[in-house]
Amino acid sequence: MKQWQLQAPGLESLRLEEVDPPGPPGAGEVTVRLHAASLNYRDVLILESRYDPSQTYPVIPLSDGAGEVVATGEGVTGFRAGDRVAGAFSQTWLDGVPDYIPRHGSLGGALTGVAQAYRTFPAHGLVHVPPHLDSVQASTLPCAAVTAWHALYERGPLRPGDSVLLQGSGGVSLFALQLACAGGARVVHLTGSPGKEAILRDMGADHVINYRTTPDWDKAVLEHTDGRGVDRVVDVGGPDTLPKALSCTRHGGRISMVGVLAGGRVELQLLAAIARNISLDAIFVGSRTMFQRLNRALQAHQLVPVVDRVFPFEELPAAVGYLRSGAHTGKIALRIAPDDGARGTARG
Repeated sequence: MKQWQLQAPGLESLRLEEVDPPGPPGAGEVTVRLHAASLNYRDVLILESRYDPSQTYPVIPLSDGAGEVVATGEGVTGFRAGDRVAGAFSQTWLDGVPDYIPRHGSLGGALTGVAQAYRTFPAHGLVHVPPHLDSVQASTLPCAAVTAWHALYERGPLRPGDSVLLQGSGGVSLFALQLACAGGARVVHLTGSPGKEAILRDMGADHVINYRTTPDWDKAVLEHTDGRGVDRVVDVGGPDTLPKALSCTRHGGRISMVGVLAGGRVELQLLAAIARNISLDAIFVGSRTMFQRLNRALQAHQLVPVVDRVFPFEELPAAVGYLRSGAHTGKIALRIAPDDGARGTARG
């Protein structure tokens, strides 16, 4: 079978290899034929050896994949051959609040990833995917969609009528837009691309602000909310966005920090957050149980992920380059095997 391997630090060491498929699954295990995988910014950091200094090699990259069960081991009762499934981002964070670092049990870094034709998972590391999604769409869920769900509904759940500030057109932000609108929230969305403003409005954003032409976008958010500020922020920028997000969040509001696209260090006026009773939550993807709750919401509202482009499996380096360009809207995926005939459709 085909399998991508990062054989040493640096993207130039990425190789497509022919390897033996896995043997029969052991007790409690499930073997999956992977139909599709999708990319996250974390994958780029791993491929460029900028994510974890303790990373060992070779590593099979990518955390997000979906496919079909082909075999189950002794004692497995929740899955059977033919079931359509996706792997949970963290194979060890099943529920509750972990007392360890979740990334130590995550796919595509600490554990073998999904950039391969077949993978054997522990049964507790899989979830059934919503039946209205095809495998390309389902492959986009484990990291970005679960992160958005965690930020909006697992920490002080979003309420109908709440106002939410979102940033950009990457996977987390577009999933957050869909989920916030499904929950009856009003969304203020930031973008730096005039061409994406109409897309965000069509997806349900109530108000779109171009942060390039309006660099003091926090003031524009306050003006739009009559000086009150937004109830919630899903912040993906880190140093470039968090200080301004803090200034336009209402008293008693909540900021979910889910990304550091501009780096990992930020200076904040913490006294302002304390004086205004603002909650700052650090969000790192989510548990398997959160993934299951997300999937029930996606099915109930018939939400379909936005997939910008689908690359052949053999073109992983090109897909990484496209992700790095920032030209995408939504998710970038790889098709590993022919489509499985689900009812959903994907762009690209």
